[in-house]
Amino acid sequence: MLGWLSTLPVVWIALVVLVGMGLLAVAIHVVVAHFAEGDRAAALSAVSPAMLPPMGILFALFVGFLAVGVWGNVDRAEEAVNTEASALRAVVLLSDDLPATDRTRMRALIRRQIQTAVDEEWPAMEDQRASLTAIPAPLSDALHLAFALRPREEGEAVSQREIVASIQDALDARRQRIIVSESGINAVKWLGLVALAALTLVTVALIHTGNRTSARIAIAVFTVAEAVVITMLVAQDQPFTGQLGLTPDVLEQVLPRVS
Repeated sequence: MLGWLSTLPVVWIALVVLVGMGLLAVAIHVVVAHFAEGDRAAALSAVSPAMLPPMGILFALFVGFLAVGVWGNVDRAEEAVNTEASALRAVVLLSDDLPATDRTRMRALIRRQIQTAVDEEWPAMEDQRASLTAIPAPLSDALHLAFALRPREEGEAVSQREIVASIQDALDARRQRIIVSESGINAVKWLGLVALAALTLVTVALIHTGNRTSARIAIAVFTVAEAVVITMLVAQDQPFTGQLGLTPDVLEQVLPRVS
C-alpha cells in the first residue's frame, strides 16, 4: 500500500506522513467543531476524558504489533545476508586446499555469484520482484564442481565436504533473503493503523470541544506523535528498500578477496 513511500529518503517520508496526518487532523478538528455547536454541543462536550487512555493504549498495542514484525524482518534479512557472506567466504578459504585449476574455477564462480547478487538480485529485491524460480547458475556450477572433485588425500576430502556444506548454506541464505525481501505491512494493517490514529484524534477533539485552543494544541501533539511512529514503520517496512534498506556491502567485502 505504501511501497512507493518506502523508497523515499527518511526526511521526505517524515514530511509526507506529517502533511498527511496534519490534513487528517485538520479535517477531524473542523468536523468535530462544526458538530459541537447548538444542541449537540452539550452532548459532545460530555464525552469523558477517560476514553483517551484506552484509545492510546489500543493504538500503542497495534503499533507494537506492527513494529515487532517490521524489525523482526530486518533482523532476519541481516542474518541471511551475513550468513551468505560468511558461507561464500568459507568457500574461498577452503579452496586454498584444492588443486590450482579447481581453486581458480571455484573462486571465479564465487566472484560471479557475488556480482550477480549485487548487480541483479539487489535491485530486484528493492522493488520486491525477486524470485526463487531461477536457480543461481554460479552457485549451482560451484556445487557441481565441488561434487566432481577427486580428493587425493584426507585434507582435500575434508575441504570438499566443507565446501559443499558452505555452498548449500549460501544457497539457503540466499533463499531466505529473497523471501524476506517480499515482506512488509499489508494494506489491511496500514488501514487499521490509520483508522486507530484517526479515532484517537477524534477522541481528543471531542474531549476538548469546550476549548478550541486546547483542542488544537492536543490534536497537534497527538498528530506529531502518530506521524513519528508511522514514519518509523514506513522507513523500515521493506528490509531492502529505501534509505535504511540493507545494502550488499557485506557481500562486496568478500568480493575483493576472491581471486
